Amino acid sequence: MAPRSDHAAGSAAAAAAAAAAQAHGSEFDSIDPLFHVLRVLPFSFLRPPRTRLKLPSNLALPSPMTVFSLILLTYFAVVSGLVYDVIVEPPGIGSAQDPATGAVRPVVFLPGRVNGQYIIEGLSSGFMFVLGGVGIILLDLAADRNRPRSVRVSFGGAGAVAVVIAYAMAMLFIRIKIPGYLWPDPLPDLSASRVSILDMFPITWHYTGVCNVPIRGDNSFITE
Repeated sequence: MAPRSDHAAGSAAAAAAAAAAQAHGSEFDSIDPLFHVLRVLPFSFLRPPRTRLKLPSNLALPSPMTVFSLILLTYFAVVSGLVYDVIVEPPGIGSAQDPATGAVRPVVFLPGRVNGQYIIEGLSSGFMFVLGGVGIILLDLAADRNRPRSVRVSFGGAGAVAVVIAYAMAMLFIRIKIPGYLWPDPLPDLSASRVSILDMFPITWHYTGVCNVPIRGDNSFITE
């Protein structure tokens, strides 16, 4: 084979350099001015150190599914109240005595306290949050037109069912924990002959240290 001429070699080198410059320029193409400020401003007075550190040759980046699993597990631990469980050390499940029969029955949800929980309560709520997040991810995968129609329908159906179940169970949990959550108080009967002005004010809940006691606007306890 005949050797390449210097002109051809120079043209090839120039084309390679132009392609490399274009690729490097497209890597930082952005219309966000903050991106360019953060890319230029810190290095105007900072100098990166000259280190000779080398990564081990057998070290490889984890797969995307591994990273996703770790993030999902971390999210489950955070929303389940793992930090609260470690610091406060609540019991796994509570108990209450039936006033009629005197029998002790298990209680999964700590009633009346938004800033407190049992361990099983936190894990159940965290699982529902994770289920809703997975449902949203499945709905996003169902919007990909490159997938077969049957797969998209399966992802969409499973995602919709997961979101509905997670929302319904989360609302059920919060209403078990706080019975009057998002339920408006019934208006007083204005046709009655004895209607106090205080009956027009909403009922507020005050924590007394033992239980949550409903108190009217005049700070009088409701004994009904």
